[in-house]
Amino acid sequence: MRHGKKINHLGRKTAHRKSMLANMACSLIEHKRINTTVAKAKALKQFVEPMITKSKEDTTHNRRIVMARLRQKEAVAELFRDVAAKIADRPGGYTRIIKLGNRLGDNADMAMIELVDYNEIYNADKAKKKTTRRSRRGGSKPEATAPVETKASNEEE
Repeated sequence: MRHGKKINHLGRKTAHRKSMLANMACSLIEHKRINTTVAKAKALKQFVEPMITKSKEDTTHNRRIVMARLRQKEAVAELFRDVAAKIADRPGGYTRIIKLGNRLGDNADMAMIELVDYNEIYNADKAKKKTTRRSRRGGSKPEATAPVETKASNEEE
């Protein structure tokens, strides 16, 4: 029985898998988006999102926990400095996985994983919605228009 065994081993031993995920997480924090296989992207999402949540509260304890898993001082500094400031009001879901198709060499399913708040294309639509909001007060009065005849009113005649 395989109760409670959800981890994807990715065809690697434990130490190799942890090192690979730590390196991929550091690359994601540094470059804000990376291309990888779908399976690795899903594993990376589970690996990096708890660390981004820890980075919201900048304490020595949280820095040590994240440092133990990432193992790169520059990545930890950037995570707590830049990334944490940008995702401070987001309650979760810090990464997005976009499927790209199959790789030419071995036909593996490829995906792009990115930090959500750093994509200007998706965030530009949200910014436009906020700026085009109109208030009901102070606007011009609606013009009086003639009532439009509908099929129901024509049938009654």
